[in-house]
Amino acid sequence: MGRISLTESCWAAAGHRPNVKNQHIRERRYLFGAVEPHNGNTSFLITPNCDKEWMGEFLKALAKQYHDEPILLMLDNAVWHKAKALKVPSNIELFFIPPYTPEMNPIESLWKIIRRMGFKNRAFDSLKKVEDHLEKVIKEPNSNKVKSQTEYEWVKPILMAN
Repeated sequence: MGRISLTESCWAAAGHRPNVKNQHIRERRYLFGAVEPHNGNTSFLITPNCDKEWMGEFLKALAKQYHDEPILLMLDNAVWHKAKALKVPSNIELFFIPPYTPEMNPIESLWKIIRRMGFKNRAFDSLKKVEDHLEKVIKEPNSNKVKSQTEYEWVKPILMAN
């Protein structure tokens, strides 16, 4: 998430061209996230960088939030997911999907929802306003909506086996 606008089509009165503010400022914040497709629970961490250190911080926070439960975390093959120096908490097991298959990862559906709900045709005056808005947006989807968008048929057997 950054201050680069996500410009998409929108409705306008017949004969009127919509005017959408757009900006190209290269300031960013990153959002690490996990979703439990079976019940729709989510966990997020907004960070200044996307690297192995912040991935480690996200894993620590996730392990602490669900300290009594084993976690099977499905990941793509991003460099920071596979770093040798990454410390994985004992209650988390990493499961990597095949390369170039983001459609297999349930969290990808949630990223699309977050972008559309909070950032479509929006521009922000500061990075702080982006962060504040992102904090609100990640709390908006209720567990039923999250579940309906992320509980793929092929994920159910993996969830039941673990």
